[in-house]
Amino acid sequence: MGQDAGVTDTRPTLVRGDDGVRRCWWGASTPDYAAYHDDEWGRPVVDDTRIFEKLCLEGFQSGLSWLTILRKREGFRAAFAGFDIPKVARLGDRDVERLLADASIVRHRGKIEATIANARAAAAVQRDHGSLAALFWSFEPRRHPAPRSMADMASTTAESTALSKTLKGYGFRFVGPTTVYAAMQAMGVVNDHVVGCAARGPCTQARTALTLP
Repeated sequence: MGQDAGVTDTRPTLVRGDDGVRRCWWGASTPDYAAYHDDEWGRPVVDDTRIFEKLCLEGFQSGLSWLTILRKREGFRAAFAGFDIPKVARLGDRDVERLLADASIVRHRGKIEATIANARAAAAVQRDHGSLAALFWSFEPRRHPAPRSMADMASTTAESTALSKTLKGYGFRFVGPTTVYAAMQAMGVVNDHVVGCAARGPCTQARTALTLP
């Protein structure tokens, strides 16, 4: 949710919706975004299936709008067995061809094959670290100042770069530092709701109550 360096963005950082709720600017643009912003983005996740889904969907989003991915999410879940890691890891060449004909998802061979490869890599992470969650949360920054403007929103961090390198070492694909940081935002490893956003406090409270794996 960051912006390019050197670009001045004059959009308001916070937007009050018709329901009176103050949200990050991007969360108020469509009902799909509002629901995702309010109830999911930035909420801490420690379930491996959900983490795997978030990471894979961020990979599919590369080059597309996140809204496209959100609106196809149920299709992705059906196509990839609910993102169950062992089930996805067992998919083969015939499944790739089947999925390339599935209009309910993004039909990109490289990304489909990456999802299968990532499931196999995730299984290796689980063997070495106990869970995918344990690895992701080990890269939680010790200090992460609350963003007050779009200029404060990073697209990559030292932690996302390091995690990206670790994931690639396990054989993950489509996990560059920007994609990994977006996943970290989505699963609450960082809380990038801007100051004044109604969702920031609940995300902070959920993190405080969280027991890490």
